[in-house]
Amino acid sequence: MITYEGRRLGELAAAGRWPELLGLFRRLRGTSPRAAGPVGHLIAYGAPPEVAARLFDGDAGPGTAAGEHDCDAGPLWEVLAARHSWRRLAPLLEPAPVRRLAAHTRALLGDDLAGCAEADPEGVPLVLQPWEEAGWEASCRVREYLPRGGARRALLALPASREDLGPLDLPFSGSEVHGQDATRLLAGLAPWLQAVCVRGTAPDAAARLAPGRSAFAGHLPFAAAYPALVQAASGLPALGSAHGRLAVWRLLTAMTGARRPAPAEVDALVGRLRCLTWADPRDELWHLHLALEDPATGLAWAVTGSTEP
Repeated sequence: MITYEGRRLGELAAAGRWPELLGLFRRLRGTSPRAAGPVGHLIAYGAPPEVAARLFDGDAGPGTAAGEHDCDAGPLWEVLAARHSWRRLAPLLEPAPVRRLAAHTRALLGDDLAGCAEADPEGVPLVLQPWEEAGWEASCRVREYLPRGGARRALLALPASREDLGPLDLPFSGSEVHGQDATRLLAGLAPWLQAVCVRGTAPDAAARLAPGRSAFAGHLPFAAAYPALVQAASGLPALGSAHGRLAVWRLLTAMTGARRPAPAEVDALVGRLRCLTWADPRDELWHLHLALEDPATGLAWAVTGSTEP
């Protein structure tokens, strides 16, 4: 257990001495942000929301308030949002970036905040679309945080197994298309990914990145691939699942050719995407191999990569 000035932080939390812990967090944040993280986690997880929300309040002076990037096992705002309803948090959270991410976290956990929270500045809906809900259980959408620090998260690899895959001879790859915003956003979901866009089909795109001409592959609906994309885009401790959701919405919006998310257009795109995943013999624990074909435009994207968690 972490100690500070001879006092065990867990004991302070167990005794409900939240103002003391909040003061400690604020003193540490300006001088030792790494040491402040575990203190912030204790407060965000266990303190009453009226106290925990003050982590993000700058009333103690410059440099004392947590922001959207303050984290321990995960972002402090995600720890807080996973613990309390939007109804409890809405009157308490002031910084706009933190409010936004907390609202999207509650949406990922199944809340419908349409009309209950400020509209998202990018136009991403504050309620999950049916295809966002279909591929995973609510309990898997956000890290499961532990009271004294740390978190549990099931890794969502793609393909998750070889069960529904079969042999597929890949074609000679289609002609590559450069300069697509969607390609940049797809590769940018995580630092360990690379992406390509071709004029052609999902197998044409996969052929650009798969390790050989013969692949062990299978088709799947986009809803089944969505959770892995969200998790890849939120894999770093300073990023929460809300970051992942927003990143995937930006990607889908770029695929539609729009500059701002239009749920109806994104829904239509998701409904027509033809998706293909394939196994790579080098895969270990966390990997993502996916091709996405839009028959309406004749474009297909592929993304691939693997990393240790």
